[in-house]
Order: sequence, then structure tokens, then C-alpha cells
Amino acid sequence: MEPNTPRIAVIIVNFGTAPLALEAVSSVWNAADSDAVPEIHVLDNASPGEEARVLAEAIDARGWQDRVHLHISTKNLGFGRGNNLVLHALADSEKPPDFVFLLNPDATLRKPALEILTKCLLAHPGVGVAGALLHDAEGRPSTSAFRFPGLAGEFAEAASFGPLTRLLDRWRIPLPPGHPSGSVDWVTGAAAMFRFEALRQVGFFDPGFFLYYEEVDLMRRLAAAGWECRHVHEAEVEHAEGAATGLRGDEVGQRRRPAYWYESRRLYFYRSHGRAGAIGCTLAAILGAWVNHVHSRLRGRRPWIPDRFIRDSWRHMLAPLLTGWRPQGRP
Repeated sequence: MEPNTPRIAVIIVNFGTAPLALEAVSSVWNAADSDAVPEIHVLDNASPGEEARVLAEAIDARGWQDRVHLHISTKNLGFGRGNNLVLHALADSEKPPDFVFLLNPDATLRKPALEILTKCLLAHPGVGVAGALLHDAEGRPSTSAFRFPGLAGEFAEAASFGPLTRLLDRWRIPLPPGHPSGSVDWVTGAAAMFRFEALRQVGFFDPGFFLYYEEVDLMRRLAAAGWECRHVHEAEVEHAEGAATGLRGDEVGQRRRPAYWYESRRLYFYRSHGRAGAIGCTLAAILGAWVNHVHSRLRGRRPWIPDRFIRDSWRHMLAPLLTGWRPQGRP
């Protein structure tokens, strides 16, 4: 490794997907030059069964001991807190990394991706995070870059109605899969490289999130601190969506969401818009869902929104917000 080569740490958080996590590690190993393999940190997030043992034995058997470090949590911390466990350890180390690459266990790198993201951060000192373009199992590009959620975007996404979608296009949350490289609000946390200095400045992930919206909140805070977020279309990562979370893209529109998804939405909107704004965004999504119900039924189709979305949004979001709920911890 050359003296000026940045130090990169890769973090993979595993829960019940040990074979996929090992494939992800292999893809990082194979994507790097033999003399410049980054340090790789695998956190087993209290997986059921013998996954931690499987990971440990595989690391030994494949001769990865010098570059792959296994961390074992006795509790499922979720995505953000799981990453925080490793991030805090890196911050306390003698030589913290320059860049940190977060990679989902259900994602694998195409060979130049790591190099391309590294060059992006080196070339743009004001960029705090650079995200890759994800491809699905069939090789099709997936949505990987986004706008921050807001009232109009929430209504448009829930309504999912052509004329309204076109009218509100400038506020829509997902950007097209073919969106060119450049500055965006936020990128998927499934394959994103962060400047460690930027992460440390904003205090890593908000531990109030268990799963979902934690990377949106992190990138919102990075933006507030003056850091740019970039989508890098040329850095490609294959993503077996849903293998880690159980929620695939072709199901996400209709399958019922877990309570913690709504709780994360509530926390995100409270943090980003305040109580009144969070109530407004929730009402906008509920109104959009009602529009979706009407136009879908008129066309004889099933509404393309999560099952029981309106009921669950009221129960897990609106009712707590209206009755004085406030988050604990950081402001």
C-alpha cells in the first residue's frame, strides 16, 4: 500500500444471512488489489442459531484473519446501532480510517466500485458520503438516490397516481434508476462510502432508529453540517434486495410493514420537521393512500400501498404525535 493511500474500513452488519455476508466479504476482497485489501469488519447482530460460529470458522478457513475482524453482539441492535458499535471502536483505535464503506450483507461489489467511490471522495473534499448504483438480481439498475422526504413527496408516493405523480415530480422522493452522477439529498445505505471525519462530526447514527430511515437521518445531519452527498452512477453493486430484511422491492408496495418501520418514520419526521411537520407529513401520506385506494379500486386493482397502511400510520405515527410523544436522546 502506498503511503498516501487512504485507509478504508468496510463494515458489514449480519443478521441471519451468514452465507451472503461471506459473499459480500469475498467481493470486497476480490475488488481490491492484493496488497491493498481494506480492513473489513463483520458484525454479527445476535443472529439466531450458530451464525457467529459459522462466520468465525469461515474467516479462519479462508485465511482472512489478518484483514477481517469479527464483532459479536449479544443483542440485535438494528442497522444504525450495529454500525455504531464498530464505528465507535474505529474512533477509539490508534489509527482511525479515512473512509468507511458500509455494505449490506446481501450486496456484492463489481470490481471497480470501491476504487471509484474512493476516487470520488479524494477528488471532492467537501463530499461526506458517496453512494453506489445498485443492480437487482436480473442486472437492472435500482433506485439508489433520493430526495429528502417531505409533505408533497409523501403525498405523491402514497397516491401513486400518474397525473399527480407528474404534477409533483420535483418533490418525488426516489430519483430515477438512471439518475446521473452528482449531488443528491441522500443515497441508499446498502453501499455507501463515508468520510470518517464527517461521520465523527455528526456523531454517527442516531441510536433512536432500529431499522429504516437511519441513513436518511444521518445524511440529513451531514447536509446540515455542510457535507455534500453524491450519487456515483459508475460504481456498481449487485443487490439481492430483501435477503437481509425480508422485504423485496416487488413486495414493498403491498406487504404490511412492521411497527418499527412506522416508528422510524415518526422519529425521522419529528427530527427533520418538528412535531407539526411530522403530523403534516403523516396526514399527507394518509390522504395519498386514500387517493390510491380510490383510483385502484375504480380500475379493479389492489391498492399499491402497504397493507393496513392507513390504520398503522394512525396507530404508530399520528396517535403518538398527537398525544405528546417525544423522542429520547439526542435533539
